[in-house]
Amino acid sequence: MTPLLEIKKVSRFFGGLAAVMDVSFQVNQGEIVGLIGPNGAGKTTLFNVINGFYKPSRGDVFFKGKRISGLKPHQICRLGIARTFQVVKPLQRMTVLDNVVASAYLRAKSKKEAVSKAIDILHFTDLYEERDKLSKGLPLGMRKRLEIARALATEPEMLLLDESFAGLNPAELDRSIEIIKKIRDSGITILIIEHHMKVIMSISDRIVVLNYGEKIAEGTPEEVGNNPLVIEAYLGEAASA
Repeated sequence: MTPLLEIKKVSRFFGGLAAVMDVSFQVNQGEIVGLIGPNGAGKTTLFNVINGFYKPSRGDVFFKGKRISGLKPHQICRLGIARTFQVVKPLQRMTVLDNVVASAYLRAKSKKEAVSKAIDILHFTDLYEERDKLSKGLPLGMRKRLEIARALATEPEMLLLDESFAGLNPAELDRSIEIIKKIRDSGITILIIEHHMKVIMSISDRIVVLNYGEKIAEGTPEEVGNNPLVIEAYLGEAASA
């Protein structure tokens, strides 16, 4: 079976610095795959390569068997890969509903269709009651969910989530975990960057670990959690903090 996403020996250099180095892994349809590693490990840089913000210096990215390396972000989004960002930046002067409507126009053929789709997604992400509020006034937890809602409005087959749980309180964490599982159950494949280890271990089918731009481990949450290289990478970060 062809993997939905395939990363083949991807490297990304900035000047002489290798932010990502010879990273390879696959994501199969219907999986939640966690991408973890200490700060500066290259996780967000790899996301930026996957969705077209950066071209890989070496290697290739394939989506549904098609090479997408070098395509623009909007082209990759239209192919079916959507993403959220570590620093959420909604359209602040627009309402929650209008933020999602704007994303729905990627595929919607009319305003009526875009609004209908946006309302369905706001129900799905528990944001419908906030639909008429300006996005700049939302607390962090709701802004994070709005970011996910905007991505879902593009009708992706695959969702790249960049630290969607960072800064959330326990109640918000539980709600967000439920939403991520609902997204997977709806048929959308997820690749997620997350520092919150309890979350990533509880929702991931498999986990890929980066350190200093290189893949150091891959496997089930249990396998990764017991891997000496992973333990050393995280203990090393804690010891130097």
